[in-house]
Amino acid sequence: MNEIGLSLDTVWMLLAAMLVFWMQPGFALCEAGFTRSKNTANILMKNLVDFMFGSLLFFFVGFGFMFGSDGAGFIGAPNWGDLSFYKGDLPVEGFLMFETVFCATSATIVSGAMAERTKFSMYLVYSMFISLIIYPVEGHWTWGGGWLSNGAADSFMMTTFGDVFHDFAGSAIVHSVGGVLGLIGAMALGPRLGKYGRDGKSRAIPGHNLSLAALGVFILWMGWFGFNPGSQLAASGEVNRIAISHVFLTTNLAAAAGGMATMFVTWLKYGKPSLSLTLNGVLAGLVGITAGCDLVSPMGAVVIGLICGVVLVYSIEFIDHRLHIDDPVGAASVHGVCGILGTLLTGLLSTTNGAFYGFGWGFFGAQCLGILAIDLWAAATGFALFYGIKYLHGLRVNDRIEEEGLDIYEHGESCYN
Repeated sequence: MNEIGLSLDTVWMLLAAMLVFWMQPGFALCEAGFTRSKNTANILMKNLVDFMFGSLLFFFVGFGFMFGSDGAGFIGAPNWGDLSFYKGDLPVEGFLMFETVFCATSATIVSGAMAERTKFSMYLVYSMFISLIIYPVEGHWTWGGGWLSNGAADSFMMTTFGDVFHDFAGSAIVHSVGGVLGLIGAMALGPRLGKYGRDGKSRAIPGHNLSLAALGVFILWMGWFGFNPGSQLAASGEVNRIAISHVFLTTNLAAAAGGMATMFVTWLKYGKPSLSLTLNGVLAGLVGITAGCDLVSPMGAVVIGLICGVVLVYSIEFIDHRLHIDDPVGAASVHGVCGILGTLLTGLLSTTNGAFYGFGWGFFGAQCLGILAIDLWAAATGFALFYGIKYLHGLRVNDRIEEEGLDIYEHGESCYN
């Protein structure tokens, strides 16, 4: 690779990393807006901690587990802060930073689903385990060259499906894992006080500031232009220029389609277009397109966005009203359900190997196995982690703290006076 091209690729990767980092305040504002004012400082603190913990733990151990020497395709080796094992063309420090912001995103998704009733000390514990082992291991299976992405002719994926698992920017690896972990964590915690009446019916607990939530979603939408196009990891040359431009377009179309679909579904279903659900609809479209933004056509991106935007409404309602799992921000639906949907739809709508384009069902089978393996890993480790904390130390604050707010009791300060 020539020096100018490598320099351009490095600058693009670091610019994309900055955009993905900008998603961290986006998540913070979105989650804060969708929850009550008495817990705002707690929400903001947890999003701050995610990145602080994630940066250090991923540097010392997680990066090695994800991209280190192969352990039969299932796990790398811890690097303990030594980056010399990485042999790629791009500067290792820059690549580490790019991957760090993705790791932090996976951890921060969980905080929204478990908002308003989790002990801050125990939040530190499970955030640490997500950054240290849960995310890096399944990341090794895929982006780290492990068994799901092994394209050798005699590999398991190639002999079974004739294709490998594909997740361009993380519908499965980042978002579905965060959504599944959030769902398990919310189950372990139980619902917020007053969420369900004695008759079992769900009661709405409105967020305190939809302006904050809307600003957060706009920031996330902008950050996704680093999340998806940045995953090309190169900008030099005609092929990369075209690829980045294509991913920009498909990302934006899916987001717009997701928001439009949710807006019209809520208008028809509830008589009024819901702002809070439409905001989540935009995120649903973004999550759904993230796996196949490089492989689907612009029209395919619109289809993925529409499907995710429609399913989102019914998924939130099902988890809340039927399963009685209290997810204050809808993270399990936005990131979990739509992450799974987007991964599977890539197997159908990819223009290069998708089933709907006449390429057979091998690639779709690879997508099914990949999402199943990744989310079973997330569910199993999440169950052990959250229920282990619950029974060994306690995961939830007591009723008085929950009623009066976590800000004062957990942090000794409030965002509003």
